[in-house]
Amino acid sequence: MAVTWRAVALAALGLPVVLLVPATGTVLLWTLLVVVACTVDVLLAASPRQVGVRRQVPSSVRLTEPAVSTLTLSNLGTRRLRALVRDAWPPSSAAQADRHRVDVLPGDGTRVRTVLVPTRRGDAHADRVTVRTLGPLGLAGRQASLEVPGRLRVLPEFASRRHLPSRLARLRELDGRTSVQVRGPGTEFDSLREYVIGDDVRAIDWRATARRSDVVVRTWRPERDRRVLIVLDTGRTSAVRVLDAPRIDASIEAALLLAALATKAGDRVELLVYDRRVRGRVAGATGPRVMSSFADTLALAEPELVETDWPGVVAQVQQRLSQRALVVLLTALDPAAVEQGLLGVAGQLTERHQVVLASVSDPEVDALRTSRSDAAAVFDAAAAERVGLERAAVALRLRQRGAEVVDALPDQLAPRLADTYLALKAAGRL
Repeated sequence: MAVTWRAVALAALGLPVVLLVPATGTVLLWTLLVVVACTVDVLLAASPRQVGVRRQVPSSVRLTEPAVSTLTLSNLGTRRLRALVRDAWPPSSAAQADRHRVDVLPGDGTRVRTVLVPTRRGDAHADRVTVRTLGPLGLAGRQASLEVPGRLRVLPEFASRRHLPSRLARLRELDGRTSVQVRGPGTEFDSLREYVIGDDVRAIDWRATARRSDVVVRTWRPERDRRVLIVLDTGRTSAVRVLDAPRIDASIEAALLLAALATKAGDRVELLVYDRRVRGRVAGATGPRVMSSFADTLALAEPELVETDWPGVVAQVQQRLSQRALVVLLTALDPAAVEQGLLGVAGQLTERHQVVLASVSDPEVDALRTSRSDAAAVFDAAAAERVGLERAAVALRLRQRGAEVVDALPDQLAPRLADTYLALKAAGRL
């Protein structure tokens, strides 16, 4: 009966029951002492339900950058609070040292901080805060998990911003704010200045020259206040992994760089996230609000395993744009998907707008083309070569319909798209 009573008592306290020696008077005495000590410790431990918890977390943080989750703990009870507190977050938040030991007197409070280094875009919702209080002996205690809401929006990394300074320098040249001037169809007259060696003689203003003693040339700048609509395709092809990331991640980086550049150029930039329905939209934002709105919307953009409705994309573009604009399609240059969807409606877009299709290419396919180590590698090279020819063929068909095509590796898509935008602006094609 002694063994049974001891087992029941320990089990009632939640302690493991392991019997390795026969039940003797000594063992029974020590067991009884442990049970009594644990019971007293539990009774003297502070109640975890009498702990006030408040969580403070930043509204947003960029991917891979650290954020701090701060818990403010208040001891609302009458006993000293000795506790182990866990600030739980999902694994993608990569919480660093999320368990904290605290010692708080009655009526007092303290703060603990957990560093988060997110590895995934989107909203990270905090889990419960677990408080495990201990008695004075540290043998036993109580535990409770408290619901404390918290949300951290993880924005895209925007690693492509390193390309922005060089593109802004080129933009200043186009705007005539440096010694380099451009002249082309569709540009706006800016000002007059004296002729210097190297200027295009076609820019000489003969009437102004006749009124002055020096030769005078006209300077030009690209038209401002153009409309730029960026369409991010979130259909099934955007979920394909290129190297170690989904294809949509490179498209998001390209969208952010183009939005930053076009905003600096004085153009109005809009965003449409679409597959078979609108998943996100940015319209009407100006100034500094453009980038914050883009980042906030693109943070939630995720691939959907559905076919993109390209007639629906055309309808959305026609609904939002009444005048000629630049329409950038961030999608996959997949021959089967393009031929069955986009190719049939591309003409409806290009007849009214300047269209640019930007797609991510797979570097592993390029690597397969050059491998000749064995028979299997030769077959892989032949398949990779065929894929390349099919992509080139569908790109040619899109160009014949009036669209510009940018096909680049993941880390080169954003700067290549920015260069295409600058080239179109310099040529007055926006």
